Amino acid sequence: MIELRYYSGNVISPDVHKIGILAVGSHLENHGASLPIDTDSKISAYIALEASFRTGAKFIGVLYAATEYDYVKHGVHLPSGVLVEKELVPTLKRAKSNLGLEAVVLVNGHGGNVSIKDYLNKIKKDTQLEIVFNNKIVEIEGPHAGAGELSIGAVLGIVDESRLHEHCQFDDYPEVGMVGLDEARKADTGIEIGAKKVAEEGVFVDLEMGKNMLETAVKDVIDDINDLLNQENF
Repeated sequence: MIELRYYSGNVISPDVHKIGILAVGSHLENHGASLPIDTDSKISAYIALEASFRTGAKFIGVLYAATEYDYVKHGVHLPSGVLVEKELVPTLKRAKSNLGLEAVVLVNGHGGNVSIKDYLNKIKKDTQLEIVFNNKIVEIEGPHAGAGELSIGAVLGIVDESRLHEHCQFDDYPEVGMVGLDEARKADTGIEIGAKKVAEEGVFVDLEMGKNMLETAVKDVIDDINDLLNQENF
């Protein structure tokens, strides 16, 4: 059998090859006039891949499906339990089997996926992997399809700035800031606060803000990787 050189290349440790990074976003939800329906997956994939470049951890792709809270209706999603059992766990098992992983960082770019955290113990048990759920970009980017996501998207080149004037036409694009999603606003105080902000202030693109958010998120994933490497079993 060929002896693999785990120490080769720009890696922070040979042991980093035991760690996988999986982007977890959403491919099928509306993001206004200027952002595509797979915005969350593209953002999470960028962060995951960039963290992989900088550390040597294995980028193991993007999860195809996503989940969402019942009261947020702006896309096509699976119930959280189905997502975990039918999509996430099988994906992680294949990665572990094929790549010899011992841990995986889930890089989340979609707020509805936060409910995955309720299943972390089950996921760890079913996959025999250490699992870290990184939610930094969701925590800092602000309202759905708002200035934060637009600015990040502009950095990544996925924004159609010629349609920004349409973006806050909430009758046509009620998902922007979730301004027109009454059920979601009533159910979640955070959504309500964000919706009011977008309705009152509108949206904008700030490239510097977008770059800073992406860099903050990438560094946070790198911190998770370093924390895993510092555990005794590594």
